[in-house]
Parts: sequence; structure tokens; C-alpha cells
Amino acid sequence: MDIYSTSINGKYRKGTGTSDATAIVAGAAALVRSKYPYLPAAEVVHRLTATAVDKGPPGRDDEYGYGVIDLVAALTADVPPLGFESTTATPPKTGATSAAAQPAGGDDVGAAVRGWATLGVIVAAGCGFLVWRRRRRADDPPPRISR
Repeated sequence: MDIYSTSINGKYRKGTGTSDATAIVAGAAALVRSKYPYLPAAEVVHRLTATAVDKGPPGRDDEYGYGVIDLVAALTADVPPLGFESTTATPPKTGATSAAAQPAGGDDVGAAVRGWATLGVIVAAGCGFLVWRRRRRADDPPPRISR
């Protein structure tokens, strides 16, 4: 399968293989994880494989793997959790998301607050380290040069 990407001087090139596909799959996994932050890694993989468009012989094969990623379906389809697989993903109901992917209470505000608080702690610790390092240098005597 051909994968188009940018190349030297802003031109496009056609490539094949896992090197080009890896970046696309990693990006798709990141998008699924950003929409469903509490979804375990195995469920992210399951969501991508369950919603992939099957190519070649039915099921997984050596040429297409599980198929071609359908990112819209991976982000919107109602995919049953692992252990309750069906052969195909069902289209989403309007305004519905997977219960397994929702945080307790269905509220993402708490996750955002925790993220900002963590960032604040990291920045404060970094600033504290820099102040401590600068003061330590100011307290040290200058090095002696011997002749």
C-alpha cells in the first residue's frame, strides 16, 4: 500500500512499509488517547483494529495486517471492550461515548485541573532548582589560579 508523505523541498514522495506506517498509527493512537484519556493501551489498540477497514483476505493478513485505519470510526464508533468483541464496530449514537472511556462522573474538568496543577508543580520545582543553583554559585569562592 502506498503512503504519501512530504519530502525534500516540500515535495511529496510515495513510500511503503512499516517506517511510514508507524508514524500514522502512532498519530492515530495519540488521537484516540486524547479523546479517551482513561482508556488502557490495550483498549486503544483494540479500538484501532476493530474499526480498521479490512483489506485483502478476511481478518488479519501479512500484507494489510488488520486493515487500513479508519480514524473517524476509531474516534466515534461504539466499540465493545476487549472480551466482548463483535466482528464489526457499530456507528455511534448521537452524543454517546463508550462508558469504558469515560472518567468517573463523565467530567473532563477534573483531569484538566490535575494537569494544570501538575504543570505548576513542575515549573515551581524547576524555578526553585535554578534559584538554589544560582545562590550556591554566588556563595562559592572564585577558583584560584596557580602559577
